[in-house]
Amino acid sequence: MNNSDTTPLCYANTSTQFVYAPEMGKVYFSATFTTLGLISNLIAFIVLITSCQRTKSRSRSFFLIFLGGLVVTDFMGLLVTGSFVISFYITHVDWRQIDPACHFCNFMGMSMVFYGLCPLLLGATMAMERFTGINCPFARSSNVTKGRTISMVLMVWFFAGCISLLPLTGFGSYHIQTPGSWCYFNISSERRDWAFSLLFSCVGLISIAVSILLNTVSVVTLIKVCRGPDRSQRRRDHEVEMMVQLILIMTIATICWCPLLVFIAQTALAGGPVEVRYMLLWIRFATWNQIFDPWVYILFRRSVLKRVNPRLDWSQNSIMTLYPSFYENMRRFTRSSTRGNLGSNSTDNAGKSNVSSGSKVRSTQPPLHNNLEP
Repeated sequence: MNNSDTTPLCYANTSTQFVYAPEMGKVYFSATFTTLGLISNLIAFIVLITSCQRTKSRSRSFFLIFLGGLVVTDFMGLLVTGSFVISFYITHVDWRQIDPACHFCNFMGMSMVFYGLCPLLLGATMAMERFTGINCPFARSSNVTKGRTISMVLMVWFFAGCISLLPLTGFGSYHIQTPGSWCYFNISSERRDWAFSLLFSCVGLISIAVSILLNTVSVVTLIKVCRGPDRSQRRRDHEVEMMVQLILIMTIATICWCPLLVFIAQTALAGGPVEVRYMLLWIRFATWNQIFDPWVYILFRRSVLKRVNPRLDWSQNSIMTLYPSFYENMRRFTRSSTRGNLGSNSTDNAGKSNVSSGSKVRSTQPPLHNNLEP
């Protein structure tokens, strides 16, 4: 094993033990963790199927397709990676004996990369879909169909799959990782490993940044719309419900994934050894994303929140009564943002008011809420 020419790549340049015998407490924790995640995503998938069958809104049906793709991704990610880890925990096998050619290690590394990037990329894609649905509803309604929405989910999976395959082509490499129960891409100063580490980190961070930017603009626009008359309240409630779920998904992804992505980028740029304890900590942090995500779809629905707090004012069927503090804060924000526009137009409006001072001024511009897609 000292000859690097005869040592398989996944075992080279590592001091990790190839036979790992953990304490039973860790085995039970991993098994419970994986089981909880699988059950949560299965429940969320059933909820999404039921919601998709009942919904009559085109925009909501498209959004549910993205959510379904995210649930399937999280479920399969926990199933594949959890099965590997728990199997090695229980059997205490020697990696080199069962996987002399690194096939299992490469597959697990690919799975970790693929199922890690997919939720971040899907989150960014969902943010773009909501951004166009709220800000450009007419252009979107004529161009986006259910088939194209499914194609977008498949394209995200394809893109993440291509990135996960790069180490098999020589751009990066998958290595067994401490404590010897899992495989991941190698973070080192070697040029190709360094480049792949930065690629993975940048793709994840850019996806999160795009989600934050587009969701912020969408929320501001939606709050302005919600200040209009109540006759389209039902339509707006669906939009607000989707945005609340998307904001929570983005927040969970940011909290769970940013530490790992920043750690990988910092380690690669510094060129030093990997701090194993931090690597394991941030990997576990990122894995929680797959458990928290489904509970957003399960809990943050109007029907569930009505049962949780039936004393709220449901007479207007308004979801805005569910988030009064959120609405009030955003109302202040949008008021300050629109004040500048009103001030810039005050000169023109003053001139027009002199001409039409003796007559009624009728607005020819349709209300903002009509810009939302049916």
